[in-house]
Amino acid sequence: MRWKRTIQLLDVHAEGEIGRVAIGGVPKIPGDTVADQLAWLNSDPKGQELRRFLCLEPRGAPIGSVNLLLPAKHPEADAAFIILQPDQAHASSGSNSICVTTALLESGIVEMKEPETIVTLETAAGLVRATATCRDGRCEKVKLTMVPSFVHELDVALQTPEWGEIRLDLCYGGIFYGLVDVSQIGLTIGKGNAAALVQAGMVLKDLINRQIKVVHPEIPAISGVAYVMFRDTEADGTVRTCTTMWPGRADRSPCGTGNSANLAALHARGKVKVGDVFQSRSIIGTQFEVGLAKETEVAGKKAIVPTIAGRGFTFGLSQVALDPFDPLAEGFAMTDVWGPSAGDI
Repeated sequence: MRWKRTIQLLDVHAEGEIGRVAIGGVPKIPGDTVADQLAWLNSDPKGQELRRFLCLEPRGAPIGSVNLLLPAKHPEADAAFIILQPDQAHASSGSNSICVTTALLESGIVEMKEPETIVTLETAAGLVRATATCRDGRCEKVKLTMVPSFVHELDVALQTPEWGEIRLDLCYGGIFYGLVDVSQIGLTIGKGNAAALVQAGMVLKDLINRQIKVVHPEIPAISGVAYVMFRDTEADGTVRTCTTMWPGRADRSPCGTGNSANLAALHARGKVKVGDVFQSRSIIGTQFEVGLAKETEVAGKKAIVPTIAGRGFTFGLSQVALDPFDPLAEGFAMTDVWGPSAGDI
């Protein structure tokens, strides 16, 4: 076969959220740092071509992410990775960190040690320490020590044409989030409301990014609100979440970076302290354990270090290839399954 490009993928999900891991055939990504590589993927036509090749139809699908496994730049890291999604390359993700850790250990790329293996992952947002509980050759659970999270601004007033004034928190948990109490849009977080939540999230994300500029104070490659996460608190104290992702889908997991951002907001309001641990439940009912490890600072701003714990499961091994004569080499998306915003891809 006269394939122009082949990439090997290990299929993994973390509590329902798919994070395929490109373990072979990944081309060299230019950049002295992972943040530089992230910027290249989002700005250079060749970087965008790679993302479209892996994330869009006919080789990709609306659900999940593709994680590019890269050589580490930092001397303490076992591996580096960047998350590819249909809209852009992203700096950090809790569910994808669990998927990558699971892939590294169960594929043998990183030696598995029982009962516990520590894997240090390098992301554009910084180092993520993964402590994996291992038994009988499988990775049973992964606890992540995430990058420092902080509040950009609490109780931001946003005028919307459909819901009037919405109050939201702008927080960073590895990427920037708009955090919205779901009751403000007249919905609850459940599978039956997924389409309505996603539509609302896309509207709010666009409004936020049109009106408010956010840039990480130390990593300029991380800017703009990546996602809107709706949140609620259930009777047993569990935090219920729905992170809405472009061009129109809901995160199946409870969302690691989103819960990190929300933890920063809870800490700023005095609702959690160092040592506290609670459960976060996703739209499909799966759970992450969320903890506050310590307080810290980022560029003089108060910050916290969250922990996120959940499970990853491998479910397939595949290879995607590009026929040099394929007229759909650049990939495509349609509004029938990708959502209304897919027309902009």
